[in-house]
Amino acid sequence: MLFGVPGLKRTLLSIFALVTACVAIISCGSNNSSSTTHATSKLKFRVFVSNPLFPSGAGNSPVLNIVDASKDVLSPSLVTLAASSVQPGLMAVSPNLKFTLVFSPSGNSVALIDNSTEAIAQTTNGTSSTPVPAINLPGFTESMFVGNANTTAYAAVPTAPIAGQAPGAVEVLNLQTGSIAASIPVPGAHFIVLSPDGNHILVFSDNSDTVTVITTILIGTHTDPRSSITGFDHPVGGIFTDNATAYILNCGPQCGGTAAGVSLLAGGFPAPGTTIPFSGTTIPVSGATMGLVSGSALYIAGTPPAMACGSGTAAPNCGTLSVIDTASMAVSGSATITDGYHDRMQISQDGQLFVGARGCSNVSVSGGEVRGCLSIFNTNRSSVVIPPQSGDVTGIQPIAGRNVVYVVQNGGLGIYDTTTDKLQVSPTNSQNNNGQVDIVGQLFDVKLVD
Repeated sequence: MLFGVPGLKRTLLSIFALVTACVAIISCGSNNSSSTTHATSKLKFRVFVSNPLFPSGAGNSPVLNIVDASKDVLSPSLVTLAASSVQPGLMAVSPNLKFTLVFSPSGNSVALIDNSTEAIAQTTNGTSSTPVPAINLPGFTESMFVGNANTTAYAAVPTAPIAGQAPGAVEVLNLQTGSIAASIPVPGAHFIVLSPDGNHILVFSDNSDTVTVITTILIGTHTDPRSSITGFDHPVGGIFTDNATAYILNCGPQCGGTAAGVSLLAGGFPAPGTTIPFSGTTIPVSGATMGLVSGSALYIAGTPPAMACGSGTAAPNCGTLSVIDTASMAVSGSATITDGYHDRMQISQDGQLFVGARGCSNVSVSGGEVRGCLSIFNTNRSSVVIPPQSGDVTGIQPIAGRNVVYVVQNGGLGIYDTTTDKLQVSPTNSQNNNGQVDIVGQLFDVKLVD
């Protein structure tokens, strides 16, 4: 037992290996051997799309498809994953854009991709090079990121077994050695958010009214890196505006709580090892599971239980989008969007807010209405478009410098023209005569890596 915390395994001394390791991540030519090479796409502006079922030879292979993001053209080159990631799904790109984490729910593994070589990253020690091993997590994650130093990653695992206490932990991943460097117990840890300076992680747990704060510089010391803030209502996420200020999303009734709202957490964080009550301002909203700040506007999406849609759709339930003026800390507008659990939100350069959900009320009427889990909110006109595409939204990626957004919905990729809020139809070049990129398989996530 370390500093009175049961089950804090591999948390302190082993993390020193992460800081003092002499190995370094380097470029490689293959995900199998440093002595072989493979053809890279040679593209300078790329999108990766995770695809566990890409046709290859006599069967299917797990890959990352590569798309030219300047021309919307599928590259013949692939990031082949083989045994490193059997079912590539959720991805996270490092702050320096050099690496991409790929999570596979089959085996709960995390693979590290070198973006420059489009292959499994390699480590070198002296004159020899070997692939960075896939890191096996103790359970499923849907929240992970790479830290500011680009050598450490973090993943929330709500079912991670912890001796002597409830399951749940934040796993600290050493990207140089392909291993778990530390496991920080936080019961039910499900979602994590990093402060801009990388010094604090906010942890949101299932069925809890508490936010746990991890001070990252204390990981690997003899001081408990955790502190807690109580008094929220089933919080599920946070949005930092600076290193000491964050908006906390209270899920409320949608997650079994009492009242949805957005709490302004300001003035810093509790001292490590302490617990304090929340004493700031909470703004009531209809639902809050996902949010984004753009300028002086805070956009919050959620689904109030059993909220009717009204006329114009056959969907039995709908969700809400609340707009909060961050200067006055008051709701300045709202809109009706699709229902479900909203967990994807991105904004295009021309102000189109793409909101994605899972588990929504799909509608598919032959010759009539079709709708799924995607909503597009025009922030300039405060209007909503529900595209006629069914299914869950699992990935959204605006393309920098273009009025284009890539969306993975129902296992397929759609490229939206944000000037029309419709699937792009104008040809961009001779290889793409319908404005779309057809990728065979079952797609999950999409990330811009340049």
